[in-house]
Amino acid sequence: MPAEIITWVIPSSIVFLFIAYSKGWILANFKSTVPSEASELLKNSKEVFLLDVRTDNEFSQERIKGATLIPLHVLSESLSKLNKVKNKTIIVYCRSGNRSVGASRILAKNGFKPLNLKGGINLWKQQGFSVV
Repeated sequence: MPAEIITWVIPSSIVFLFIAYSKGWILANFKSTVPSEASELLKNSKEVFLLDVRTDNEFSQERIKGATLIPLHVLSESLSKLNKVKNKTIIVYCRSGNRSVGASRILAKNGFKPLNLKGGINLWKQQGFSVV
């Protein structure tokens, strides 16, 4: 019986830890926000930059007004494009909030101040905020 428990508990724990890390629930070196807070920051602060890390195709279909696109797969090589906003808070979003966690980790590791948008553009729209 104990061997059966171990063979179930260990893989389940590893899967849970992987999911928790990829969602930014654990070991996050950045903060996250919800659409209402992000919207207020975008309206009221000049010290905020909006970064979309989705694909070119996703960006061309719809985006949050004022966003700059740097897809996640090229973000590490494109950090110099963000040097002018290094001292600003960078609100990072994707479709559902998964890629933006990875992007936020990259940005934080390189001295930027990312703020991950929980739920991505999907939650942004669900909560009634507009896209272009």
